[in-house]
Amino acid sequence: MNVLTFGEMMLRLKPSESKRILQSDAFEASYGGAEANVAVSLALQGDESAYLSKLPDNLLGDAAKGTLRKYGVNTDKILRGGPRLGIYFFEKGASVRGTNVVYDRAGSSFATAMAAEFDWDSLLKGVNYFYFSGITAAISTELQTAILSACEYCAQHHITVIFDTNFRGKMWTPSEAQAFSKRVMPYVNVVLANDEDFESSLGIKAFDGDMRHGIDQKESFKAGMREVVAKYPNCHTVASILRNIHSVEDSQWSALLLRDGQFYESVVYQLHVYEGVASGDAFGAGLVHGFLHGFKGQEQVDYAIAASVLKLTVSGDLNLVSEPEIRNIMQDGGSAMSR
Repeated sequence: MNVLTFGEMMLRLKPSESKRILQSDAFEASYGGAEANVAVSLALQGDESAYLSKLPDNLLGDAAKGTLRKYGVNTDKILRGGPRLGIYFFEKGASVRGTNVVYDRAGSSFATAMAAEFDWDSLLKGVNYFYFSGITAAISTELQTAILSACEYCAQHHITVIFDTNFRGKMWTPSEAQAFSKRVMPYVNVVLANDEDFESSLGIKAFDGDMRHGIDQKESFKAGMREVVAKYPNCHTVASILRNIHSVEDSQWSALLLRDGQFYESVVYQLHVYEGVASGDAFGAGLVHGFLHGFKGQEQVDYAIAASVLKLTVSGDLNLVSEPEIRNIMQDGGSAMSR
């Protein structure tokens, strides 16, 4: 089975030695982006994944594409052209100081792409799963149109649509995100809605915003998940990461899965986080891997959260781990607490 992910790949610049951006005169360079991260995770787990984006026809575009190819992602569908590669600056937090991101992505090749450039009849041929995030939709109205066209094609050709709601307040407002979600959700079969994303993207109350007590609100999350599937009959699966965050480094993580009317809960992991980025993408890839390999609900949520917490130990956007490593975390629970 084939998975196609659709989004923007960017150059990531991180201050060296965990410095702040204001004090840095050197940056570590790497590449990433939500849907690219998912494609790489799947490829490293042995799955057939392809990535769709638009990259500039220059050395930075070549390097971004080469990163994907190095890890086994099919890059044949990527468009080339446009003015530039998007950039984001990643400032690692510490203790009470949160992680910070500064975007420099306006006018990028992907941001200026037109909906008509994406020939979905060709791009989705042979695809079984189509994966995108709210970040992609937030970039432009043209990309929103492209996503909607892709989802219409998927509905007509029995391709499973997976939507990671992934809200970014630096890119659009909750009202804009919710307006898009109302248009796309009738086509969505699987939705990922993590703690802070749930209400902002879907307009459904499931979380009060207190990141210290996310797991403690498990029952309200379940109510919100039931509301999603009641409102959108084509959506058979809703998954959420729940967290109790005590500081940038120290937190508890767990996950809920509502699949075909049945709830499944993961264990709770007690974590000391090395770098808190792209764990939601790792979770999404773990869920998709479960669909590809016929996992039952409990195995699927346990595998996905294990992939997610393992990402918190890896520097950079990409979850550079294998299926056996994820299963090792599943089996011993790391330093997990009981359910």
